[in-house]
Amino acid sequence: MSSPRALAAPELVLDARAEICEGPVWSPRQRCLYWVDILCGAVHRFDPATGTDRSAHVPGTVGAVVERADGGLAVAWQHGFAGFDFETAALTPWCDPEAHLPGNRFNDGKCDPSGRFWAGTCPTSAGFQPLGALYVLDAARAATRLVEGVSVSNGLCWSPDQRTLYFIDTATDRIDAYACDPHAAWLGERRTVVAIDRAVHGLLDGMCIDADGMLWSAHWGGSRVNRWDPRTGRLIQTVTLPVTNVTSCAFGGAGLDELYITTARLGLNAEQARDQPLAGGIFRLRTATVGVAPCAFAG
Repeated sequence: MSSPRALAAPELVLDARAEICEGPVWSPRQRCLYWVDILCGAVHRFDPATGTDRSAHVPGTVGAVVERADGGLAVAWQHGFAGFDFETAALTPWCDPEAHLPGNRFNDGKCDPSGRFWAGTCPTSAGFQPLGALYVLDAARAATRLVEGVSVSNGLCWSPDQRTLYFIDTATDRIDAYACDPHAAWLGERRTVVAIDRAVHGLLDGMCIDADGMLWSAHWGGSRVNRWDPRTGRLIQTVTLPVTNVTSCAFGGAGLDELYITTARLGLNAEQARDQPLAGGIFRLRTATVGVAPCAFAG
């Protein structure tokens, strides 16, 4: 078996110096990249054409932001799901399925091709405790819990035929797959498609998929993004970054052939922070493959 092919180094496009730069999602209609800085509750909009980055805040941590089909944004934040007006920072709470679990917060989230908003939770305390869950929010803004016992919910994406959900619980060192129905809140049996050695790659974090059905995973503590074949579990390519904590990735650009990669400063000691001045920034890699267009929330 041949060794994985290394790609050219990505370029820094935004020196954000964020604590946890996360949740990148490309906006085709605005030709910009939305992202979040989790712990300070900031939702950002970055315009790569001008280099301009603007932000608005929610009153708590924010794990994910998505566009809405009829305009505006939706967020998964500290207290559940909500509508969000970026221009005014007005937050409209919809539902909080874990109001009874004040020690949890929402983390990663994305919309599926049917316009439903999927997002998962994790405990705010240190350590990988399986106290979180994965939820799906429908267009009527009702949330259904589909996966329980989650430690850190991460890395959601769907296969090009929309029949498989890929999901990461960071603590497991696996990318798992579930058969799914684009029109029903249902998941089949869990199966593992990729298993990693965290001593080699770091922890699995955010993830996206390309049009060929290959998975791109960011690795916290691993200074990399890996491209995997979920049919075989084989590592295809590795993108190396000049920072330790790589948090997520998303395809963007007019041709969806630009991979935007987010990183974090959190967890670096003083020496590491000095040696990694670009930590917390956003990088871009022009790829030979194209991504799958992001979906908007129907509610």
